[in-house]
Amino acid sequence: MSQEIVKRASELINSKSEYKAGGMEGYAALSLIDDNGYPSATTFCITRADGIKWLTFNTATDREYAKRISKNNKACVCINSSEYTINLVGTAEALTDMETRKENWLPMFEDGVHWSGPDDPTLLIIHFTTQRYTITFADDGSYAAGNIE
Repeated sequence: MSQEIVKRASELINSKSEYKAGGMEGYAALSLIDDNGYPSATTFCITRADGIKWLTFNTATDREYAKRISKNNKACVCINSSEYTINLVGTAEALTDMETRKENWLPMFEDGVHWSGPDDPTLLIIHFTTQRYTITFADDGSYAAGNIE
């Protein structure tokens, strides 16, 4: 049963990545530790994902996220609605290498509103890797918790 719940959550996350869902449906809350040692959450669109194993988010290098991650890379991602809650705990990396930028570049960014292209020096990729999870689905009350193996 637990594997079925993980599979269902993974499919749901994958369906929301790459801005496929549009609007708020493709968002996740990412919590990082701030300069005062407290968790601070921000919502991001999920750029890429491999189910519950890892997710990436695009942001700008002038934001505080890279600094926070360099001081304490512990992180949490929550994706929820009235129908489900997916809570992932793990670590985050702030990446700016060209290969990662190209992998996380999406056609919708072509408008140039945020970045001029994958080579834009202000493009920062946050790569979140899950270590453990809790998943709940409201429709059938299913619940799973565990570690990524």
